[in-house]
Amino acid sequence: MPKGYWIARVDVDDIDTYMKYVKANGAVFDAYDGRFIVRGGAFENPEGTSRSRNVVIEFPSYQAARDCYHSAEYQKVKEIRDPVSSGDLVIVEGYDG
Repeated sequence: MPKGYWIARVDVDDIDTYMKYVKANGAVFDAYDGRFIVRGGAFENPEGTSRSRNVVIEFPSYQAARDCYHSAEYQKVKEIRDPVSSGDLVIVEGYDG
């Protein structure tokens, strides 16, 4: 079964409040066996548009990635992030070739 991934690109307007989201989201990701592959860091954007922060989280399955996002626990934590950031999030099934 292919793994699932969250691919997020985020611009943060209030880093102090955003860090509260970062602190709170770990327990939710742990509950769904999510692990960070990319969490910020240097990047190059040779094509298209970018945002200031990039994140990739790996889950054991596409369904686990979807379940995590739609869980009441994550939606509660997301309420911290929403007013202080804007971004794009894709939940994608990995390649198991």
